[in-house]
Amino acid sequence: MSAPQVPWSQTAAEVTSGLGVDPAVGLDSGQVEQRLRRDGPNRLPEVKSRSLAAILWAQLRSLLVGLLALAAGIGFLFGDTVEAYAILAVIALNTAIGFFSELRAVRSMEALRRLGVTTCRVRREGALQELPDEALVVGDVVLLEGGDLVPADLRVLDSARLQVDESALTGESLPVAKHADPVPPGTPLAERACMLYRGTAVSAGTVLGVVTATGVATELGMISRLVAQAKPQATPLEKRLDRLGQRLAGLALLIAAAIAATGLAADRDLMLMVMTGIALAVAALPEGLPVVATLSLARGMHRMARRNALINRLAAVETLGATSVICTDKTGTLTQNRLTVTHLVLPGPGPLEVPADAVPASLADVRDRLLHVGRLCNNAALHGDGGVGDPLEVALLQAARGITLADPERLREEPFDPVRRLMATVHRVPGGYRVAVKGAPEAVLARCVAVADGSDSSPPLTQTLREQWLAANDALAGRGLRVLALAERYCNDVAVDPYADLTVLGLVGLMDPPRGDVLAAIDQCRAAGIRVVMVTGDQPATANHVAQTLHLIEPHADGPVAGVLPGEALERPQDFGGEDAVLAATVFARVSPAQKMALVTRLQARGEVVAMTGDGVNDAPALKQADIGIAMGLRGTQVARQAAAMVLRDDAFSSIAAAVAQGRVIFGNIRRFVVYLLSCNLSEVLVVGLATLAGGPLPLLPLQILFLNLVTDVFPALALGAGEADGSEMRQPPRPSGEPLLTRQHWWQIVGHGGSITAATLLAFALALKLLAATAQQAVVVAFLTLALAQLWHVLNMRPAGSGRLDNAVTRNPYVWGALGLCLGLLALAVYCRPLAQVLHLAPPDARQWGLIVAASLLPLLPGMLRR
Repeated sequence: MSAPQVPWSQTAAEVTSGLGVDPAVGLDSGQVEQRLRRDGPNRLPEVKSRSLAAILWAQLRSLLVGLLALAAGIGFLFGDTVEAYAILAVIALNTAIGFFSELRAVRSMEALRRLGVTTCRVRREGALQELPDEALVVGDVVLLEGGDLVPADLRVLDSARLQVDESALTGESLPVAKHADPVPPGTPLAERACMLYRGTAVSAGTVLGVVTATGVATELGMISRLVAQAKPQATPLEKRLDRLGQRLAGLALLIAAAIAATGLAADRDLMLMVMTGIALAVAALPEGLPVVATLSLARGMHRMARRNALINRLAAVETLGATSVICTDKTGTLTQNRLTVTHLVLPGPGPLEVPADAVPASLADVRDRLLHVGRLCNNAALHGDGGVGDPLEVALLQAARGITLADPERLREEPFDPVRRLMATVHRVPGGYRVAVKGAPEAVLARCVAVADGSDSSPPLTQTLREQWLAANDALAGRGLRVLALAERYCNDVAVDPYADLTVLGLVGLMDPPRGDVLAAIDQCRAAGIRVVMVTGDQPATANHVAQTLHLIEPHADGPVAGVLPGEALERPQDFGGEDAVLAATVFARVSPAQKMALVTRLQARGEVVAMTGDGVNDAPALKQADIGIAMGLRGTQVARQAAAMVLRDDAFSSIAAAVAQGRVIFGNIRRFVVYLLSCNLSEVLVVGLATLAGGPLPLLPLQILFLNLVTDVFPALALGAGEADGSEMRQPPRPSGEPLLTRQHWWQIVGHGGSITAATLLAFALALKLLAATAQQAVVVAFLTLALAQLWHVLNMRPAGSGRLDNAVTRNPYVWGALGLCLGLLALAVYCRPLAQVLHLAPPDARQWGLIVAASLLPLLPGMLRR
């Protein structure tokens, strides 16, 4: 069956008939396979990968390659073909290193973008399944609710209070009401009220729809070729590094030109000074900064992904290290979200609490009615020992498995409203209609007028009885149980207010134990100077019990919930001790999405960097407002996941702590390799510049500078960018949010380290000439090797502040030792491999010269070793 051309003008029955699907059953496997072969997967064109040629061209058109090509041309012009060919070899080597480094970085980032997979609920062969969006085919029957993204173009078959945000497609800023009634064939897209389009979002309500188009055949797919041409943007950190590199490049060219001009003014060889100027400009160019930054970001984000934290926006990585407050949900984040019905409160002479698996026979009938309502007012489905849907609803279905009461036809649904904290469904029964309601105990009880007791006439819910039921709720919640109230009503009108004149059937207590790793993660955050605040929609007694179990608050002698503030405190702080007292609280209960937003903005106004978790469609504004919005990957809505900067695949708080730690590691790695590169570059410029200004012989030759720039700069810097966490990163306070990549202290470190390496090199050069009576060529070899080794040892100065001198993140980094071994091997090759030594004008030093080289190269390590 092919997709209908104008499904919005046909009735729902005509569309499903034309597609060969029964909405109550869905497609069978044969139909799915045939349609998948015909139409392909439900996938939009992806952003094109950067080609190998584009990555190679990016290396060849750099300023560094241009300067080297100029140097090679000058060499050929002056007849120094050996040096010219050597420079061409340097171009080839530099291009190869840059090409493979950037290729790895680009492919790593592309792989990260493919990690996030969205799913939807689909009815196939009579069963409700959760499948990847890509698996949808034309004719699939899809169920969506508030917070879901529309995965394909759908024709509405049935809906309840359906509101859809179509701003991404039509520009309409307000949610649009949808229904199943057809509209004329010529109706514009924005007015097709019976159609849902891919890329839009369900704001409220529920919908049953049939897929009418997938992939490039959807309305979004027809314009997505423009999306495929879009170029991914650099992160703020990468942009700052790029700007830093451009400024330093301009400064390097000026310095190189000045040194060359000074040498020429002193009647030095024209060819030598031009080549030296170019070599110094090449040495001073921090070409590797953006590539190493991207590699470090990609590697760190892969580590986060392995710890179940997916980053949606790269800029979040930079902010993670500065996080000072984590506002976390309770259910599923601090707790396991493995809900089990363990206790019931049933009507008797008063509310009677009983274990769910040991209900007295006298209460069996009312228990069955209670659990039956939990099954009716439900959108989940069971499969084997598990289920598809909200874990709370799955737990209700599991508790009602043994109930033999028949499920009447559902006619309408009032979707869960986070403000009312209620949900209702209306069903056809003999003689009328049955309304099934579930929700927060205080919200349900406020709408009840009677209590079920197993008789035909239910006694009224007096104020005394209401208080007893609320007390029973508090008793369950005080033991950390999540509590739901269930109620019903029989009526003769399907359009009746479902929340009026209800009869309470009882309370359901669900156990959701805390996660085993949360205590350690909270302690880790506290040691890192990060405040953890629990923000939950659950009632205060439950929140208080969980918070005490996790040591977020201490037991209070003046009341069971004295350490918990209600969400309304964020609206009226003057009634709860003032703004300071409210924002200092650790636990907030019965918090609405609007109050979450208020908490984030007020904390930010005080200079805090806030990470906020959320899972519902109404949490999206707070997730966007937070410095780090964190969506739940298991129970979170797709709208929340789209709005967030980070998605937790396991919903676990420990994954947040691990991501913050990794964010600090990434930023620390980038800062370390920038300080390392710039201090090495500065030492090369100073060694030649000071010698030239002093009128002395050149301690380094142009090709030697180029060789050093390739060997001692690139590999150790790459190794520093790949550093792992060592535990110390979560023993430091958060980085101030406005702090630049390089503070004044880091610039002084660059000057200090560069100066000490310069001093050691020039000292070795002078001692070789004066003390060892070396020739000028031999002294140059001593200076070259001293500078090379000093720069290699300098990588050990990059240990984090406060870490051990011999046991720290740098010394435990295997890539650092690998880089040192590789560079030492290349230096030995340069000295002892005759063809290469001749090109570089090097000769093997004698024992005394080696002693001077090693001793002088170790001197710059002393300040780093003395630093705490």
